Formats: sequence, C-alpha cells, structure tokens
Amino acid sequence: MRYIMTMFWAFALGQVVGFLGGALSSQPYDFVLTTIFSLICGVLVIILGTIFTPKKTQN
Repeated sequence: MRYIMTMFWAFALGQVVGFLGGALSSQPYDFVLTTIFSLICGVLVIILGTIFTPKKTQN
C-alpha cells in the first residue's frame, strides 16, 4: 500500500511542479511528459527507500 501512495503523491506533486515550472518559464504545460517524469522520480524514491532502510539485526 505504501508503494501505491508513494506513486500517487509523486504523480500529484509532479503535476503541480510541472505546471508551476511551465508557467514560470513561459513554456507550455505537457501532461504526458510531466507524468512520465514524476512517476520515474517516484520509482527512484521507492528504490532509494528500500536500499537505505536499516536492516534489523537479531540478538
């Protein structure tokens, strides 16, 4: 479930950043390109989260 929520928030926040970035730089807003880029960033966040999670040791 946490992966689904991560992808949802990556999509939502990516769209906001893409829209604002396009508006501030006077470029047209591209929904498809922004979606692809934001979901790739979401996957990278998931991968980095699993790599850098400390392993539980048993005593």
